[in-house]
Amino acid sequence: MTLTGKTHSGNLPPSTVDPGKIRKDFPIFSRLINGKPLVYLDSTATTLKPAKVIEAVTGYYSRYTANVFRGIYAISEEATAKFEESRGLVAGMIGADPAEIVFVRNASEALNVVYSSWAKTFLHAGDEIITTILEHHSNFVPWQQMALQSKTGFRIWQSDPKGNLSLNDLESLVTKRTKLLAMTAVSNVTGTILPVAGIVKRVREINPGIKVLVDAAQAVPHMPVKVGDWNADFIAFSGHKMLGPTGIGVLWARRELLEVMPPYQYGGEMIREVHRDRTVFHDIPHKFEAGTPHIAGVIGLGAAVRYLTSLGMQSVRTHEQAITTYALKRLQQVPGLKIYGPETADLRGGVIAFTLDGIHPHDTAQILDTDNVCVRVGFHCAQPLHEYLGCGPTVRASFYIYSTEDDIDALIKGIEKVKKVFG
Repeated sequence: MTLTGKTHSGNLPPSTVDPGKIRKDFPIFSRLINGKPLVYLDSTATTLKPAKVIEAVTGYYSRYTANVFRGIYAISEEATAKFEESRGLVAGMIGADPAEIVFVRNASEALNVVYSSWAKTFLHAGDEIITTILEHHSNFVPWQQMALQSKTGFRIWQSDPKGNLSLNDLESLVTKRTKLLAMTAVSNVTGTILPVAGIVKRVREINPGIKVLVDAAQAVPHMPVKVGDWNADFIAFSGHKMLGPTGIGVLWARRELLEVMPPYQYGGEMIREVHRDRTVFHDIPHKFEAGTPHIAGVIGLGAAVRYLTSLGMQSVRTHEQAITTYALKRLQQVPGLKIYGPETADLRGGVIAFTLDGIHPHDTAQILDTDNVCVRVGFHCAQPLHEYLGCGPTVRASFYIYSTEDDIDALIKGIEKVKKVFG
């Protein structure tokens, strides 16, 4: 049985996302470079920022700059209230308890918190970790390195050439020694959407004690995600991939796991009491937030969550599916262009990786840049996947709420220019 995370079948439901209107909320679109508008097709790497998020960040710095939690003066209390309000907004977006929301720098750090705190404490030689071939390096390298350093087993769930996984493989992959499944929700290369809830259910049928860590960096910003629906144990995502500032991310984990996990950093604010011979750590989630946090980043992330929530995450997904459908149709008509990943947009996120016969991806991107068409090239922090697919670096175009059919048309026109230049 092949696993897919198909989000819709048949006709698409209506979307409230109007990219033409939305683009007015993003100051960067008013900029011309060499007299030409921006065609931004790199939202998988980072998203553009709406004015509401920029205003939230500058508002903190211009109106109530102060450290959070311990100040008993007005602007400190205001900053603290805004900070914790953002925690509540993030929790509400994914259906979580605010006490289970830990602020970190990005999804990579969130994944590394699980590695440094939970895995190093509770996994031992002879235990096994499973990850997938679809993973970003951030959810691959920690487990590879743990296997090398601590003699834990490291197994890789392989996909088919389209990036789909087979449920049948779990019968041989998951054993009584398997303690962790670390998986993506959406591949940042093939765009493959994995049915997280179905996978979690199946692996727990084989081994009830297994813990599941989900890299949701390409899921939470793009589609409805509720922790209760997935039933995973850890979920990681980044703020900058969902309209928020850089340098802020989220780890969600079950309360009972956070309670027993040791801190991975020590410093101010994560302690309750310190004596010469002992330290009493703070309650969760503050136990994991040592030192002065990225206050402006957290407040900006709260504004980003408000913005996305006002659109509705199902509408966000519906728009992306529609624009990806259009992009797939146009790209599939280009001779010599190979697309990686599922063939239809209902099976993939808003990302398309491709190559052009006989043309290096960097050359493609450089020529596209002459018309301000912004794409990503390389291995996209997923080199094992590229090697498994038998390809070198790829060109990656990715979409979001502000992406339009005109953007796709500009991409196609740019590709035609590339082919003309290289004969």
